[in-house]
Amino acid sequence: MNLLSTNLLSVITYLPLVGMLLVLVTPSNQTRLIKWGSIAFSLIPLGLSVAAWAGYDRAQGGYQYLESMVWFPQINSVYKVGVDGISLPLVVLTCFLTPLAMIFSLNIERSPKAYFALFFLLQTTVLGVFIALDLILFFLFYEVSLVPMYFLISQWGGANRRYASFKFILYTMFASLGMLLAIQVIGLASKSFDLTYLESSLGRPFTGNNQVEFFGWDPTVWKAIAFIAFSIAFALKIPIWPLHTWLPDAHTEAPTGGSMMLAGILLKLGGYGFFRLVMPLFPDVFSQPVLPGLSVFGAPLNYSVLLALLAFLSILLGAFAAWGQTDFKRLVAYSSINHMGFVALGIASAGLALAPNSTVREIDATIAGSGAVLQMVTHGLSSAAMFALVGVVYERAHTRDLNQYGGLWTIMPIYGAVLIFCSMGSLGLPGLSGFVSEFMVTRGAWSVHTLLTILSMAGLLITGIYILKAIQKVLHGPLGEAWRHHPLPDMNFAEILGIAPLIGAMLMLGVWPALALNVINVGVQGLLR
Repeated sequence: MNLLSTNLLSVITYLPLVGMLLVLVTPSNQTRLIKWGSIAFSLIPLGLSVAAWAGYDRAQGGYQYLESMVWFPQINSVYKVGVDGISLPLVVLTCFLTPLAMIFSLNIERSPKAYFALFFLLQTTVLGVFIALDLILFFLFYEVSLVPMYFLISQWGGANRRYASFKFILYTMFASLGMLLAIQVIGLASKSFDLTYLESSLGRPFTGNNQVEFFGWDPTVWKAIAFIAFSIAFALKIPIWPLHTWLPDAHTEAPTGGSMMLAGILLKLGGYGFFRLVMPLFPDVFSQPVLPGLSVFGAPLNYSVLLALLAFLSILLGAFAAWGQTDFKRLVAYSSINHMGFVALGIASAGLALAPNSTVREIDATIAGSGAVLQMVTHGLSSAAMFALVGVVYERAHTRDLNQYGGLWTIMPIYGAVLIFCSMGSLGLPGLSGFVSEFMVTRGAWSVHTLLTILSMAGLLITGIYILKAIQKVLHGPLGEAWRHHPLPDMNFAEILGIAPLIGAMLMLGVWPALALNVINVGVQGLLR
């Protein structure tokens, strides 16, 4: 009990490795035990993460459940973990989605032992990113998380799985090289990789008169270079246009459970990286001009405006791309680019408030930042649900072509009702979780990037169009010729069991957003102050 109370985050993070070992020692012919045993074991980290959420002191705020020990003294790197109001919701989301994605992986027949073992490894590495408070530790978990997802796509994906998995890991590893160099620069300049030390103990050494030298370089120069390196790595992970091209291929070829984790969790590593590293370590760079004299829409083009501009393009172009798809899964994949654009818009708005002498009101920055964090959570729920429903119909029809569906509500009424509900959650219908987060982002960004926020509203209109297109193509109209003589079976008990918690979470956060925002607001306010 004492171990659990003092090392709760480490227990939550490394318990999936125990699950992985149990899967690996289970006889291969015990398929049912491997699958249902994995699902049952994954509920343990979920229960502990809920306990961590309940025990988080909202009044105190800041980093809690801290653990620290000597790890790599030669370079002053420590094993230090903790969570605040920004990372704790993502820890709970990861533990929440993992058993649900496993339920939608029950149809895996080829090497289920390896498949579920990789799932546990993926969970541990993602949780490690969210709790790490040391730059080296953060990078280690961040990079290792690519490995299980690569194999999930390359071994259990669709026909073009090799191409998609290679593209996925090549893009993300290339961007991570710049991040690794930036981490080394920070470590050499400050003699530490401890995030809490870099943020507070040195009084934010990257701003004001207490500048940190790096081999005699002008701090303004190397800070901007490190800022760009981090931003590219995290923008590609979100992903922000035009760094998004790996995502549709990876989603299309990944197995259903893999797509749920990729959209629901892995994309959030990019947004989280901005909150955890870019914003606190480089608060003054958001207001710096990208190029002297360069402007957009009559305003100087600083890094905050550039990020907001790319966010707007992600929202609009992601929606248009989704509208043009005839592949159901690619439509949902492009919708992730559209929705994650709001995360980037919230980051751009909140980040500008951190700059010295910023005129951005704290209330606007808090609303935008909290909306962006909540958007990561709500998109994790809705995107996981949509990819699960794509997998349900594909498993029966063996096609994702929207033009070959039609009229499925008449033979799959439960599926039709669930698809309508989850589509409305993705659409941002008031009363469901997506509405709250997108409203907060646009409300907070309104006074910071007014014109770009107004233009982003067009993306919401196109979102409605592609969502209604998918519903009409799948559920309405005459029943597809192929299904008249061979009706498709409706959702089974396991699929309903897997989708019901997502429906409940979308509804609960839609009508009671304070359940999450009471924690998220504390984290964002702490960052801004």
